[in-house]
Amino acid sequence: MEPRDIDGLEYDLELDRVAKEIKKQKAKRILVQLPSGLKPFAAAVTQELKAKIKNSSEIFIWLDSCFGACDVPIEVEKLGVDMIIQFGHSAWDYSKRNEVKVLK
Repeated sequence: MEPRDIDGLEYDLELDRVAKEIKKQKAKRILVQLPSGLKPFAAAVTQELKAKIKNSSEIFIWLDSCFGACDVPIEVEKLGVDMIIQFGHSAWDYSKRNEVKVLK
């Protein structure tokens, strides 16, 4: 996905890097978490990622709120998700989370 103009700002979501990491981690069930301002582009992000990874991975969009990098859905492991792709404004150390890989 090329940088997009959203509300007068240009965003580069680095979807090539994201797709590469999905392949590297062999993630099969991926949860994409977007801040509210980017949620209108969720379908386009999903479509673009599917085109780039070219495998049978399932991509889900987290529709609840997202208040930044520290806002990881509770008990996401129960959903069978093995990777979270979080588009947020700050980095957070997820090293304590054993089951789900988080790409920020």
